[in-house]
Amino acid sequence: MKNYINIILICFALMFTTSCSDSSDSITESQIDTTPPILNNLDIWLRNNFVQPYNIEIQYKWDINDTDVDRFLHPPFESSVRPVAEAIQKAWIEPYNQLGGPDFIKKIAPRQFTLVGSFNYNPNSPTITLGLAEAGTKITLFNIDFLDFTNINSIKQPLKTLHHEYAHILNQNIPFDISYGLINPADYTAQWFNISNEEARELGFITAYGSSQEGEDFVEMVSEMLTNSKQEFDAIVDGITSDRAREIIRLKESLVVEYYQTNFGIDLYELQALTHEATQQLVN
Repeated sequence: MKNYINIILICFALMFTTSCSDSSDSITESQIDTTPPILNNLDIWLRNNFVQPYNIEIQYKWDINDTDVDRFLHPPFESSVRPVAEAIQKAWIEPYNQLGGPDFIKKIAPRQFTLVGSFNYNPNSPTITLGLAEAGTKITLFNIDFLDFTNINSIKQPLKTLHHEYAHILNQNIPFDISYGLINPADYTAQWFNISNEEARELGFITAYGSSQEGEDFVEMVSEMLTNSKQEFDAIVDGITSDRAREIIRLKESLVVEYYQTNFGIDLYELQALTHEATQQLVN
């Protein structure tokens, strides 16, 4: 009986060994495409100037099927990419690194920029989305195919969006003081798109979009300061007729300046001067 059991155990062992051997022999080539991508000159330039030094990807090749079909979005022309990338480099990365230290953008930055050639019209709304910041890791810039780099106001548009969205990312790392939202809370409105920038300024907001909520109010102050010289920004504020509104905006300005200095050791007025100079140099 014992011999019979031993024979059975030996048979099972042989079957198991054979099964393992068959499984090993059946392994085929991976179905994952590991072929290195073919890089063009633009891809190489982007890797050398963004990926390698800052671990930031500039994504301009993407599938339209991955987007909302109601948005009619499309990738940009390759010819539109480098001018925008250079604007990001010169008017955002370099000024922040100059004042915050060479590793500032390495430490706090979105890890991906997605560039979109078309406008992002919002369904059922008279508004256009110029940019998005997603969880502090990604910024999307829209309508870059329509930028005119001979016109400084056209150049300012993506930079204003960039400074706006990056200020959101800074706020996600270190929130601004809650007292900011208590300055004129009753004037925030969900119908911000029904008023002009000029009307919003008479209420104490630097732009109409800034009147939508306190978080947008804060980052709109940042973006307006960093896409205008101090003289230009002062002219905007001094042009407000309401004494109360001017005082409110100046108070908000002081809180934004304090936030940058206290939390990041950056003088916002120095940063303003650097971004203004860099923006001027981008004009063809």
